[in-house]
Amino acid sequence: MPDGDGPGPAVGAALPATEPAAGAAALVAAAKAAGLTVATAESLTAGLVAATIADVPGASGVLQGGVVSYQVEVKAAVLGVSRERLEEYGPVDRIVAQEMAAGARRVCGADIGISTTGVAGPEPHGGHAVGTVWIGISSDLGDRALLLDLEGDRGRIRRGSVDAALTQAGVEVERLVVDRR
Repeated sequence: MPDGDGPGPAVGAALPATEPAAGAAALVAAAKAAGLTVATAESLTAGLVAATIADVPGASGVLQGGVVSYQVEVKAAVLGVSRERLEEYGPVDRIVAQEMAAGARRVCGADIGISTTGVAGPEPHGGHAVGTVWIGISSDLGDRALLLDLEGDRGRIRRGSVDAALTQAGVEVERLVVDRR
């Protein structure tokens, strides 16, 4: 599977296993303490990342908003993802994930953009196996993406994607805090 070309390295897929609610609570607390805001751009998770963050008391001080971009036209028209990239590589791509995250950050006026794009199943899509997921992250430190190879049914893959997105958003908060020192 091509992982794309262009700026930003792909990040390894080793993540601590947590519950999405715990990851959201940790993200809200850390971002709030650092004075940072978050926005989401979601495809396969269809708003679950933003909803999980919003379930945390105090999330209104952190969550700027989110875009559910299930269709490629929304990725291009709303988030500014390259139409050429979408046509050549499809929506399950490292650069697409990065551009989605950057688009969420721009559209919502947030410090950190986080995105999800991939194949939850039940069938492969566009030459990608079920469980192939990209998490995009965008901040003043640049854009990057994490490739996941998740197993399980559709619900489990979507929940794993939410967990990974929340974890990566928390990592980005930490990176920004360290960068400020």
